[in-house]
Amino acid sequence: MSILTTTNNPIGFFDSGVGGLTVYSKFRKLLPNENCLYFGDTAHLPYGNKTKDELISYARFIMNFFGNQNVKAVVIACNTSSSAAYETIKDDYNFKIYPIIQCCAQIISKLPIKRLGIFATPATIKSGVYESEIKKYNSEIKIYPQSCHNWVNIVESKGQNNPENIKIVEQDLLNMLNNTPEKIILGCTHYPYLLPILTKFADKNMFIDPAEYFVDYIVKDLNKNKLLNKSSNIGNEEIFVSANPEQFKIASEMFYQIDKLPKLINQDSIALTK
Repeated sequence: MSILTTTNNPIGFFDSGVGGLTVYSKFRKLLPNENCLYFGDTAHLPYGNKTKDELISYARFIMNFFGNQNVKAVVIACNTSSSAAYETIKDDYNFKIYPIIQCCAQIISKLPIKRLGIFATPATIKSGVYESEIKKYNSEIKIYPQSCHNWVNIVESKGQNNPENIKIVEQDLLNMLNNTPEKIILGCTHYPYLLPILTKFADKNMFIDPAEYFVDYIVKDLNKNKLLNKSSNIGNEEIFVSANPEQFKIASEMFYQIDKLPKLINQDSIALTK
């Protein structure tokens, strides 16, 4: 399918909740002139315990919504959606699609390490996509995947200072450290916001935030495909959610400053044509 080339059209970003704002905020700093849309699928949060069919359905809903907004590209700022839905939907739309896992795997695979840990949601770990994508480029690396069942809810509820939650994160990290990894991927966009806890028990340099690699990849690819907005003005921004806009705005404060209440989008109003 041909790709739209209208440079002033917006770029869409989506995640299950506020976690994708880790990617979005970095992108906005690099390219403030781009028109951007962000969709937090809070009605279905968390994604990590959903089935593959459910995740594909949610992705199609959001992609169709972005298609109605005439986007030139969509950033899947959600590791779980990248692992479960991307391969199924990637050829169904006439705009560029950037999935976080697939875009970052080649870069991560080139790091000078032999032992790599992965923290991710149960759905991402179950998919095995991180391992398969990295091993496409580096078959020698030893990978230790580990699911973190409670981490997304800890971040979305702003519960990082709760002693019980700190103990959960500490125990998950200690389990991973038994594998003696040289680096650990924070394989969910929510997880970098647990670094204040994680770095109490391990060196900060051990942790990889894929958002850093991901945004750099997106910017270079937009430039390569001549999709960068040529305007020198600050781009427009619109935030959408599928439920609980008030809670989203509160939870987003640690990620990105949102001035207005997000717009609520009812799934029934978007035709699932794919």
